[in-house]
Amino acid sequence: MRKPIIAGNWKMNKTASEAVSLINELKPLVADADADVVVCPPAADLAAAAQALKGSNIGLGAQNLDYHDSGAFTGEVSADMLLDLGVQYVIIGHSERREYYAETDETVNLKVKKALEKGLIPIVCVGEKLEERESGVTAEVVRKQTKLALLGLAESEVAKVVIAYEPIWAIGTGKTATADDANDTIKEIRAAIREVFGGAADEVRIQYGGSMNPKNASELMAMSDIDGGLIGGASLKAEDFSKVVNY
Repeated sequence: MRKPIIAGNWKMNKTASEAVSLINELKPLVADADADVVVCPPAADLAAAAQALKGSNIGLGAQNLDYHDSGAFTGEVSADMLLDLGVQYVIIGHSERREYYAETDETVNLKVKKALEKGLIPIVCVGEKLEERESGVTAEVVRKQTKLALLGLAESEVAKVVIAYEPIWAIGTGKTATADDANDTIKEIRAAIREVFGGAADEVRIQYGGSMNPKNASELMAMSDIDGGLIGGASLKAEDFSKVVNY
């Protein structure tokens, strides 16, 4: 049995002091959670968040990292910097990073390798655009993204990775994925992992990242291959996020 993992991606929201307030409100609400619980604040909040999370069952994640160890890379954050703050997880290849900041399958792969090398758990995002969905190439797109993200890894490394399936077409379009849609696509992702890495596919946890919220969490989490959620908007309110965690 794969242990569910519910991670909150705060995106570019909350100051450091606001992060501490949200974490303090959240801690008692998820203290008895059966799932792994993770919050991913902005980089500027990580130090304050790490202090606020001490002694709790909530893990700390970052939203990005650079694949270099150090150097002249203005504005970037290294794995060692994250580790020194107490970060355990890192989101890699989110659709917004790919769309707005020119991340590619190649840079995603480099970041995944660096995260694993340093002992961070990568939460790797894959997903198709609306035109790809409507063209019927969803399976091909997510299979390719998954295989390229994991390129060159050992089976033992792949087993540690978390994948987040986020249908880009369901974000801000008024269109939503049904639980069956999401599960079918996640099955394709798992099948692609199995083709290359064999039994590791049964260990990899695959989240759904398409607007999971308190209303649909139970239905989504009841699906055979959905192992958690990468939560956006609902993670910014302690009560809403805790309802997803305690689905």
